[in-house]
Amino acid sequence: MSLRVENLKVYYRTLAGDVQALDGVTFGIADGEIMGLAGESGCGKSTLGNSLIYLSGRMKYVDGSVELDNKELPIADMHEMDRFRYKEVSIIPQYAMSALNPTRKIGKMAKEIIESRGVDYHSILPEFTRRLELVGLSDDVLRMFSLELSGGMKQRAVMVLSTLLNPSLLIADEITSALDVSTQKAVAEMLVEFRDRGFVKSMMVVTHDLSILHQIADTILVMYAGHLAEKAAAEVIINNPRHPYTRLLISSLPEVGVTYAKKRLTGIAGTPPALLHPPTGCRFKERCPLAFEKCVEQPPFIEVDKGHFVACWKEI
Repeated sequence: MSLRVENLKVYYRTLAGDVQALDGVTFGIADGEIMGLAGESGCGKSTLGNSLIYLSGRMKYVDGSVELDNKELPIADMHEMDRFRYKEVSIIPQYAMSALNPTRKIGKMAKEIIESRGVDYHSILPEFTRRLELVGLSDDVLRMFSLELSGGMKQRAVMVLSTLLNPSLLIADEITSALDVSTQKAVAEMLVEFRDRGFVKSMMVVTHDLSILHQIADTILVMYAGHLAEKAAAEVIINNPRHPYTRLLISSLPEVGVTYAKKRLTGIAGTPPALLHPPTGCRFKERCPLAFEKCVEQPPFIEVDKGHFVACWKEI
């Protein structure tokens, strides 16, 4: 097992109290696995990804543990986490196209990042240029400012920078959201190639786009309102989901060749609960068409079939 997360709780501090954005999450990612993380905006996807590498000032570690390659990640200690960031766990941040420093040329910025990790830049430069070429960028990029690059070029440059020291775990947060469809496909395929070439061992791909995950992910983990709803192989999630929330997510996706006259897309009634004072029991119960009396209790996230985990009383 590459990554193991146990009962992780991370809240956001506000003047009104703590927002329980991530509330008791337990799951694992195996060596070589690409796990997709999906759900509505505000469900806790990015909070989970960021918690594994960097807790910002508003974020509050409450409970839980994280192990990577049988070593505990001290996620609550920002100074101690410096030993792991970039070398063992790395991230392609949300809005990665804005992550490049506009006042630094790409090569100079890369040199500063690499040397801050105690690695000689010139020793790794040949591999750096090789990987840039692999994603369709020439070494001329090293002498350019980020404003001279297109959106897709910036995204690919950040992907190479984030994986240059071959981290064990890569967190890719909404990396296709601001790209056109053809570029989205190319970037998604590059993630798979990075895994296949051994640039990273395992990967967490955070996105609201289930169609992207269907193409590249081995497994998909669905979140709702800070809790886990379902995890299974990508094909199982798409073709045979068992949690009511996952089913409704899938039913909202358009199908190629299916017209509106044949099948009308349906949304999910209602809105997610406020997590400042979240409801007790199943957090999806107010929107769930299958809700019944027992849903006032929180269902456990358990294995209902081999490799298929669900948190729903109707499936237990």
